[in-house]
Amino acid sequence: MAMMKMKIYGYRLRALLSTSLSSSPFHSVPSRSFSSSSFENVGFIGLGNMGSRMANNLLKAGYKMTVHDVNCNVMKKYSDMGVSTKQTPFEVAEASDVVITMLPSSSHVLNVYNGPDGLLQGGDLLTPQLFIDSSTIDPQTSRKLAVSVSNCILKEKKENWENPVMLDAPVSGGVVAAEAGSLTFMVGGSEDVYLAAKSLLLSMGKNAIFCGGPGNGSVAKICNNLAMAISMLGLSEALALGQSLGITSSTLTKIFNSSSARCWSRFNAFNLGSQIIHFLLYNVFSMFSMHSCFLLGQKSGGGERICSTILKYAQCDSDSYNPVPGVMQGVPSSRNYSGGFASKLM
Repeated sequence: MAMMKMKIYGYRLRALLSTSLSSSPFHSVPSRSFSSSSFENVGFIGLGNMGSRMANNLLKAGYKMTVHDVNCNVMKKYSDMGVSTKQTPFEVAEASDVVITMLPSSSHVLNVYNGPDGLLQGGDLLTPQLFIDSSTIDPQTSRKLAVSVSNCILKEKKENWENPVMLDAPVSGGVVAAEAGSLTFMVGGSEDVYLAAKSLLLSMGKNAIFCGGPGNGSVAKICNNLAMAISMLGLSEALALGQSLGITSSTLTKIFNSSSARCWSRFNAFNLGSQIIHFLLYNVFSMFSMHSCFLLGQKSGGGERICSTILKYAQCDSDSYNPVPGVMQGVPSSRNYSGGFASKLM
């Protein structure tokens, strides 16, 4: 039943992206050299499980921060730390050279950008040169916002920055990686802007991968989540079956991690011929669902770059995110599933 739901989800997602995304216009940023030297003041909006840890790593890296969150207790915590806090996203924008958002959903992102006192509330004149959204949202929203931002102009031009620009840069790694500063960023937008922002991103992570034009970072993230969800479903079913038949989950995990059940394909499958890829995916996961990931990435314009990124960074659940309590330390299942990966993001 669970696999059938994932197949239906895959059908719907593929249809959505192949129609809406391929026809959605967006403005590309003209190729020119951008500098990151003006990123002195960083605004951060969304200080939840992920955002707070990302913001903390930026503070450790020495950036001057201005933050906002709807949670007053969180705001007080940062104020007590000596960090500048603002009551609205617009106030954060007015104090920042670059603004990073890390929010729960597309609706939250749209509200922070376009709502009352939102980041774009100032009309056509904006203070920040760069907006980075690290939320897990649909690519249509990422692309629409990229258009809105690029249609504005800067209040004060700095170096080669003539217009504000936006990058969609969702992350993989979860709360643990956010805490350790080892996130992987999947970045869509102008490659020149990506290169200018890379040092900023690497203050919060260990990898930043350029996926192509606006929205392609969000495409990569959706495909990564789909692959991870299918992997987790299969692993959970196998562990549940094993336990019901009398073998412990810890013993099964040891076997999986040294056998073909481990997600070996994430490192090797992309380098093999297409027939072998389909054979491996059919036998290890669900050929249809994983193949959908490839089609989604290719149809949305990311092609090979997105597909290889998905395979390399999709989580290997048996050895890094085991779903059974007590098998692994430091993962959500061993802390009553606190800080885990929300099922709605899959």
